[in-house]
Amino acid sequence: MDVRLDGRVAIITGSSKGLGFAMAKEFAASGANVAILARSADGLAEAKAAASAGASGKVETFQCDVSKADDISKTFAAVVATFGKVDIIINNAGLSRAMPSPLISDEIWQEDLELKLFAAIRFARLAWPGMTERKWGRIINVLNTGAKAPRANGAPTAVSRAAGMALMKVLANEGAPHGILVNGMLVGQIVSDQIARRFAQERPNMSFDEYVAKAGAGIPVGRMGKAEEFAAMACLLCSDLGGFTTGTAINMDGGASPVV
Repeated sequence: MDVRLDGRVAIITGSSKGLGFAMAKEFAASGANVAILARSADGLAEAKAAASAGASGKVETFQCDVSKADDISKTFAAVVATFGKVDIIINNAGLSRAMPSPLISDEIWQEDLELKLFAAIRFARLAWPGMTERKWGRIINVLNTGAKAPRANGAPTAVSRAAGMALMKVLANEGAPHGILVNGMLVGQIVSDQIARRFAQERPNMSFDEYVAKAGAGIPVGRMGKAEEFAAMACLLCSDLGGFTTGTAINMDGGASPVV
């Protein structure tokens, strides 16, 4: 099966590293023109070079803080000016926050919702007219399994991700008649920069590979996921081969979630 995105233009937020970068690389290799977005300029040049290597699509980078409405509107306009349109939005930017709910200030709640929910709302609103006119569009909200199965001390992330899943379903129902398909991908334990940061913070008496193996041992498939596996699923959903899948929140967790 040859999954192709030739001629499509994709915005991928938070894509200078981690899962976002894996998607940028996979999309560019599949023929899409890719806009790599990141809040910091650090690493953008390296990400562009790495994603462009062997790619059949073009890759450009844009510094954008997606928690700010003005940054989103300016960056979206810049991507359209560069590539002529936007066909695909991957709302991937985010960070993992978990703490007891009484300790979460209004400021933390607002920051989390701006970054993970309102960014997705704003990008969809900007992309919608063009997607509707062309009768083709794809939006993926990258969430986590806490959106379906929140745990104690899982806020604010579980709450903002659950809202992102509800947004996905609303947009999927509205977009389907116009050829706009909207899905969610729920991250479980996948080897990424986030896992590397956790390893550095915990400083366990073992190698990183041993740490990953230990963390993955309790997952039904017996290991942690790979960023490339996540990227491949995103690419399939955004291709014409994924044309009958919308309004679905897919657990990318090796069977670990207690909720289907």
